[in-house]
Amino acid sequence: MSFRPIAGLLACVAIFCAGCRRAVELEYVASKDELYLDLSEELQTQIRDLLREYCGTPANPKLLGDESADRFHLRRGASIYQERCAACHGVTGDGAGPAAEYLYPRPRDYRRGTFKFTSTTDRSKARREDLRRTIRHGAKGTSMPSFALLPDDDIEAVLDYVLALTHRGELEMQLAVEASNEDEIAPDAVPGLINEILKPWNEARGNVTMPLTKPPPYDDESIALGKKAFLTEQGSCFKCHGADGTGKTTENAKGFNDVWGFKTRAADLTSGKFHGGNRPVDIYRRILSGIKGTPMPSFQQTLAEQPDTFWHLVHYVQFVSGARRRDVVAHQLKPTGATAATTPQSNEADESPTAADAPKTDEQPATDEAPKTDDDQPNAGDAPATDDQDE
Repeated sequence: MSFRPIAGLLACVAIFCAGCRRAVELEYVASKDELYLDLSEELQTQIRDLLREYCGTPANPKLLGDESADRFHLRRGASIYQERCAACHGVTGDGAGPAAEYLYPRPRDYRRGTFKFTSTTDRSKARREDLRRTIRHGAKGTSMPSFALLPDDDIEAVLDYVLALTHRGELEMQLAVEASNEDEIAPDAVPGLINEILKPWNEARGNVTMPLTKPPPYDDESIALGKKAFLTEQGSCFKCHGADGTGKTTENAKGFNDVWGFKTRAADLTSGKFHGGNRPVDIYRRILSGIKGTPMPSFQQTLAEQPDTFWHLVHYVQFVSGARRRDVVAHQLKPTGATAATTPQSNEADESPTAADAPKTDEQPATDEAPKTDDDQPNAGDAPATDDQDE
C-alpha cells in the first residue's frame, strides 16, 4: 500500500487548518511613562477606554478630531504600516519595534508629536509635507529607507496612519496628566484636550522657516566666512561637530540625551550624509531652527544681527561635506576658485531657495498644502532613490 496519498491528504489537512487559524489581533501597547504607571488601575483603564473611543484600534483606527476621515483609507494605511514600518517603529508607533534595539539612531517614537527634520520654526510642529518627504526620500545615513516606489495613495494613507498614532500618543499623555492632576478624567474635559493637541498642528501650516536673506554666491569668500563662524564662538559649531567637522570631540563621544531618552551624537559633516536632506535650504533650516528633540539648537537669536552668516555656514558645510570621501581633513581645506559651477549638487532637484522661498508676510495661505515651497513640488527629486542618492 502506498503512503503517498495519505501523506498528501495529511498535508492538505494541515494547510487547510493553518489557513483557518484565526489571525493574531494586534493591540496598542500602553505607555510606560512613569506618570501613567503611577496612576491607579481604574484610571489606566479609563484612559485605555477613551483612547479606544477616540483613536480606535490597529484593525479599525480613527484620526483624532476628524470624524470625516475615510476609515478604509486609514485601514489601508495601517496595513501598509504593519507590513513596512512596525518592525522598527512598533505597532503603537513608540519606536520600540523588534528591530529597534539594534538600530542607531533609534526609530522615531511618534507619541510625543516631535519630528526631527521639518521645514517649520523651532517650536512648531511638523507640516504634512515634512512627513511626506521623509517617507518618500528616507533619512540618509540611518535605517529609514526611501519608500519612493510606493504609489502616492499609499504614501498618503500611511502618512495619515502615522498621524493617527502620533495624536493617539499625545492624547494618552494629556489624559495621564489630567488624571494625575485631578485624580479623575471628566468626560467633558476630553474635547478641550483634543483641541489643545490639534491646534499647534494646524498652526504649523503657516510656520514655515524661510531664509532671512537671499543666498550670496557660493564662492571662496562665502566659504571662508562660514569657516570663521564655524570655528569661533560666533557659531560655536566646533564644540559638538569638532574643528574638522567629523564630530570627534570628547563630549560628542559620550553622547547627548534626546527628548526620547536615548543617546545621540552630533553629525559627522564630512560624510556628506545629512539625515534631513542635503539641499542648501535643508541645511539652512537645520542651522536656523535646530533639530527638534535633540541638543542641536536654533541659532536664529544668536545670529539675528548677522543673517548672512546662515548662508555662509551653509556654504562651508557644503564645502566640507565630501571631505571624508576625498580623504582630506576638513578644517585644512582651502577653497580654490569655488564658483557657482562647482557648487555641491544634490541628486534631488535643485531646490535652493528662490523667489518662492522669500521671507513671508504675516498673510499665509490657509490650505493644507500651503504655503508652497520648492521642496513641496513634484520634480526629479521625487524620483525613486537609489543607494547612491545623497539626501
